[in-house]
Amino acid sequence: MSSFATRQNLELIEEQYAHWKRDNSSVDSHWQAFFEGFELAGAGSTPASGETGQTDIVRLIYNYRNMGHLMAHLDPLSDPPSEYPNLAISEFGFTPDDLNKTYDASAFAGMRQATLAELLAALKETYCGKIGIEYLHIQDTEPRSWVRDKVELCRSRPALPLRQKYRVLMTLHYAELFERFLHTRYQGQKRFSLEGSETLIPVLDALVEKAPSLGVKEIVLGMAHRGRLNVLANILHKPYQDIFNEFEDNFLLDSIDGDGDVKYHLGFSYDYTTSQGQQIHLSLTPNPSHLEAVNPVVEGRVRAKQWLFADKERIAGLPLLIHGDAAFAGQGIVAETLNLSNLEGYTTGGTVHVVINNQIGFTTSPKDARSTTYCTDVAKMIQAPIFHVNAEDPEACVFVTELALEFRQKFHRDVIIDLYCYRKHGHNEGDEPSFTQPIMYRKIKDRPSVSAIYTEQLVTRGEMKPEEADAIKREFQTKLDTEQEIVKKSPPRPRGMKSFSGSWQGMNSKFVFEPAPTAVSREVLQEITEIITTVPPNFTINPKITSLLQKRSEDFAKDRGIDWAFGEALAFGSLVKEGNAVRLSGQDSRRGTFSQRHATFTDVNSGERYVPLRKLNNGKVTFAVFDSLLSEAAVLGFEFGYSLDDPSVLVLWEAQFGDFANGAQAIIDQFIVPSESKWQRSSGLVMLLPHGYEGQGPEHSSARLERFLQSCADDNIQVCNLSTPAQYFHVLRRQMKRTFRKPLVIMTPKSLLRHKDAVSPVAEFTHNRFHEILDDSNINPAEIKRVLWCSGKLYYELLEKRNEKKAREVAIIRLEQFYPFAAGQAKQILSRYSNARDFFWVQEESKNMGGWTFVDARFREELGINLRYIGRHASASPATGSHKVHVKEQKELVEAAFADASAVAGYTTNGIHGANYPREKQTH
Repeated sequence: MSSFATRQNLELIEEQYAHWKRDNSSVDSHWQAFFEGFELAGAGSTPASGETGQTDIVRLIYNYRNMGHLMAHLDPLSDPPSEYPNLAISEFGFTPDDLNKTYDASAFAGMRQATLAELLAALKETYCGKIGIEYLHIQDTEPRSWVRDKVELCRSRPALPLRQKYRVLMTLHYAELFERFLHTRYQGQKRFSLEGSETLIPVLDALVEKAPSLGVKEIVLGMAHRGRLNVLANILHKPYQDIFNEFEDNFLLDSIDGDGDVKYHLGFSYDYTTSQGQQIHLSLTPNPSHLEAVNPVVEGRVRAKQWLFADKERIAGLPLLIHGDAAFAGQGIVAETLNLSNLEGYTTGGTVHVVINNQIGFTTSPKDARSTTYCTDVAKMIQAPIFHVNAEDPEACVFVTELALEFRQKFHRDVIIDLYCYRKHGHNEGDEPSFTQPIMYRKIKDRPSVSAIYTEQLVTRGEMKPEEADAIKREFQTKLDTEQEIVKKSPPRPRGMKSFSGSWQGMNSKFVFEPAPTAVSREVLQEITEIITTVPPNFTINPKITSLLQKRSEDFAKDRGIDWAFGEALAFGSLVKEGNAVRLSGQDSRRGTFSQRHATFTDVNSGERYVPLRKLNNGKVTFAVFDSLLSEAAVLGFEFGYSLDDPSVLVLWEAQFGDFANGAQAIIDQFIVPSESKWQRSSGLVMLLPHGYEGQGPEHSSARLERFLQSCADDNIQVCNLSTPAQYFHVLRRQMKRTFRKPLVIMTPKSLLRHKDAVSPVAEFTHNRFHEILDDSNINPAEIKRVLWCSGKLYYELLEKRNEKKAREVAIIRLEQFYPFAAGQAKQILSRYSNARDFFWVQEESKNMGGWTFVDARFREELGINLRYIGRHASASPATGSHKVHVKEQKELVEAAFADASAVAGYTTNGIHGANYPREKQTH
């Protein structure tokens, strides 16, 4: 390592340092920056006499703080590392002859004059023991100095009281015996055991025990499957009987609605009383095997709880995420979720992260799994302190845990605990890890348990007698045996998370088509209109927005029709007026991707923001809109989590374009779609996905409507493609006016935002409701020979063509809600067209996409109607990349809808291309 403080410039540095100490402005900015780096050490020291200058001592201290973790003994399967070259004393101009010389060591917290040997011993004890600390990447000096002082003043030596040491050993025994019990009594069953990393249990126990004293009232946990059953049993105190009953595999019989989930995916909640008599609520969030996908869901849940309980300081609600090492380094959603941590719309006041560092993935070694020194290096991007710790030193682990919790509560920032351990078995208990990791697993095979290691330490130090440790084991083993016997004789009913308690009291999960009262009086809409079109005094906005606001005001006053964005604002405002908070987030959602929303005004001179809807109810009910980070998975997961814990808030996530939901597919497929069936957890989340073919290419045409329709079953979600602003207004209000919550997927428009005919009269808002199907009101049913079914913006193109052709014998019916499918309403509407002979489904999307496959089956099975298809042919890509080709395709499919029956037959087999329209070269 090259030294700035070489012998040639040492005297100059000493001189400049002395000047800087007296008056830091007396040296130029480069010297100031240099010496501030020294002061990072907590300096306040003055140069010492002797051959070696004070700068060398400060550099020595700084480098141990910066790189000491590279010499720490973190891996329980390996010997301590040899001396790190960059920390050799020769790098700082010292020789062995200097070891007994005295220097000013006050740059190290708690020391003054000390020999070089004493200083080195203190540095190694603090930074190179069983704990390795990374914190100098934090730019803010206050948290950096806080960490420094905390570890240096005690030399990273835990000083646990004897009763806490007993508790640590007890929880270790509980963790180990629980796993051993399952391994012997339920052989061959997967459990993703915690063996090799049992120290997680005393770590979590210490955190839960200490948290209430620091103001925490609730902890929301998220973790993957490894160790989950152990955490459920020994931290959340899920009854052992329930867990054993799940292993008996009869717990789903006549016990829950839906399909349920495997036992190591389930959630649970518990009100815990600490050993000091303090109360804290613990909630483990259910999640699938998609490793880290639960992270943003937990953050959203905590944010909702903080809102519910007015936790403005974000102290009472704590997110706790438990990760695997390979997943923390490998899963992109980890970085996305970390990036949420300090953003206005998503911060939860800091998360405690615990990494179960097994030093292996499924079979993959770290050298093949990451390009960084540590699996936790990604967390440096948010300047989170990182505590690496050897899991075979339980006291060090508990010390680090309590320190991390204190840091989070004081600085409201994320903090990482990297728990170095190992995995005793393979990825699951039936896997053979020695196929690919023979050396590692030879070491593991002969390794004593961490409880045995810790017991020996306590006995050797005279802090415990061997028979006391044995008594703890015997008592717990007896308890497990007794609980299993009870289960075999009388299986209990599951006691999982209560779905409709707390803020969900009075709600249920049953979907009904009964109309909800969503109309709003003209007087209320007038008040909302005045608020959203009024700019505060001395607040200057862009003139184009001024014109838009004036138009909205006049449109309402003169009943010239309410457009899409205006209707949305009226829906939001009316809900806020009635006491329902509204939360909307997404990329550029404040303005709206298509410059349509303008929910927030920005002063062109000062940059100040103004949110008109917050003026309703004197701001007592919140309207919040956030421009999200450029993420889909983390943000959608966050909003889903938020919706789980507060059904009184209309929670919406908006994709910039509908296809952007692709980036959040794991959240959709594994959380939003099946959560009610798997975990009995309801959500009222609304997804706004801009959809519609306007020649903008494959990625900006389709929101993949077909994917959502494929996922529809058991009334799990609602899927809509709306055609009028009034329908949009009513469907948003309906979401909050029923006694149940279901996720709502809306194919929102682009061209309809400014389409001259896509407006609704005020009466549609004041005297109407949502309609799952919109019948044709401009025809004589007796004259109808052909019925065209369609959805979304295509209606306006079909209507224009019908008017052009004066085709009075054609009815156009709009399917506004695909699912749940309103078969009864469809039958009632079809009964009006007794003379119709031809029934067609017309869509813009390719034949293998859009709604065709869904409606074809529904019409045949539920209505007895054989629909014929008009639309584009099947395609691997959602749309053409050529605007010219798009226009031709769109024109032809609209023409086909009104062609005579013999001509239409050619279109309905393979779509509009077939033999009638040869494919042109396209930029797919």
